Amino acid sequence: MLRSLRIENLVVIRQAELGLDAGLNALTGETGAGKTIFAQAVGLLLGGRGDAGAIGPAGEEAYVEAELDVPTGFFEEDELAPLAELRPEDEPGLVVARRIFADGRTRGYAWGRAVARDDLAVAVERLVSMSGQFEQRRLGRPSYQLDLLDSFCGPAQAARRRECREAWRELVAARRRHDEVTRNADAALAELDELRALVEASAALEPGEEEALRAERERLLHASELIEAVAAAADALVPEDGEGAASLTGRAERTLAPAAGIAAELEPIAQELRDVELRLRESGGELRRALASFDSDPGRLELVEERLEAIADLRRRFRCGSTDELLQRRAEAEATLDALEGAADPAEAASRALAAAEARYDAASEALGQERREQAGLFAVAVEEELAGLGMGEGAFRIEVREHAAGPSGWDEAVFLVRLNAGLPFAPVADTASGGELSRIALALAAVAAGSDQEGTGGQTLVFDEIDAGIGGQTAHHVADTLRRLAARAQVITITHLPQIASVADAHFRVEKVAGDPTRTQIERLDDAERRDELERMLGGQEFLAALARGEDG
Repeated sequence: MLRSLRIENLVVIRQAELGLDAGLNALTGETGAGKTIFAQAVGLLLGGRGDAGAIGPAGEEAYVEAELDVPTGFFEEDELAPLAELRPEDEPGLVVARRIFADGRTRGYAWGRAVARDDLAVAVERLVSMSGQFEQRRLGRPSYQLDLLDSFCGPAQAARRRECREAWRELVAARRRHDEVTRNADAALAELDELRALVEASAALEPGEEEALRAERERLLHASELIEAVAAAADALVPEDGEGAASLTGRAERTLAPAAGIAAELEPIAQELRDVELRLRESGGELRRALASFDSDPGRLELVEERLEAIADLRRRFRCGSTDELLQRRAEAEATLDALEGAADPAEAASRALAAAEARYDAASEALGQERREQAGLFAVAVEEELAGLGMGEGAFRIEVREHAAGPSGWDEAVFLVRLNAGLPFAPVADTASGGELSRIALALAAVAAGSDQEGTGGQTLVFDEIDAGIGGQTAHHVADTLRRLAARAQVITITHLPQIASVADAHFRVEKVAGDPTRTQIERLDDAERRDELERMLGGQEFLAALARGEDG
């Protein structure tokens, strides 16, 4: 879900910050007011091209920032690894931004840290879908079409996909291990010997041991200096013979006490002196106790030096830059040896592990594919029904589930085919429709997919910019109803000139020009009264009443 969007100096928008709601959000305004700048801002976050011409007059750069909620497990996908590495600890969502500089360069950010534009787009595309060129690119990917079909199949299919994804990772790891072992059996045996040597040689090494030894060595090397300094400090505070700082402070307090009885303003000073004396005596006692902990034993220093050298030898032997790395390598070695325990031949164990991983993956992929083929026809029928209600009554829709290279989602690909007019051949969706037609097809797909399960579209943000192109009347009401139904399961943002759509929105924003030098555009959220005025404008009510006042006939 797109929680907030901030726009600065983009074209004619000087500054705007939108707090968006779940459900249906509508942006309206006069033609030319700048509604498409909102879509342009979202497009930048989706990886759209930025150029210096988009920079407004209020500065030398343009900036767009969005805060998005993400579903559980979002950053576990391999393609999102570059962003996952930057993610702050305990950060629940995703904060992304794009900046356009005066020379035409752009830079992407995640949580304020620079990221590649492609990495930014990959993440945002999983959370935000926008009609137009971005939807065409999205719908052109068989993987996205497969996601929609699986979403329609329901929650059980989502569980099957998780099972398949885990099985695929296990299979990839098993293949890698099998290749490593079988490529060179002698090297594999030598590797096992090194693993055993690593575990045995580092068995006595404890976490934090080296740091503790270094600290102890430092104390032992400077024991005489420490003893001399601490003893001198203790004598200065509370010497065994004579007066120290504590005694002198006490004498000052006792000298001042009678005067404090006469001048009340001296009492706080006397009390402070009493407290200082007490603290000085306590500090002196702690210093004398500390003296006992300073050991200047040369024998202990020699033992510490020998142990540190042994640890350094271990790091050099096993090519580890730190003790932590050595301990990590030991843990990995123990896990590997445990997994191979009882297997006389590492190659045989790797082959058995590979066969088991293949069987698990094959079963998971087969279960996914069977459900997809069973549900593809029902999905197509549901999409056709939605298209008819959206003013595309002659549109026909078909899904082909084809065999594809194996991957985390199984060995299938889904291809969406559409025929917009009777008599025409079926063709891929992304190559057939454009503009408003593509937006309505995307709306139909999202409505059908979200109606069964929320993994494909629930929690996602769907932005429709051209959904109302060339429609009106009853079709406009159908589009509004479909958007409203979809908004019950996903966040929907629509840029529209149709009052039928704006009237069913959960949140209504108006885009309007503000006169000035230069003219600028502002986006503001409307309250109930302002919303009624805006809907009246969209219906032409204000112009109609003005015409009556002028005595013009209709």
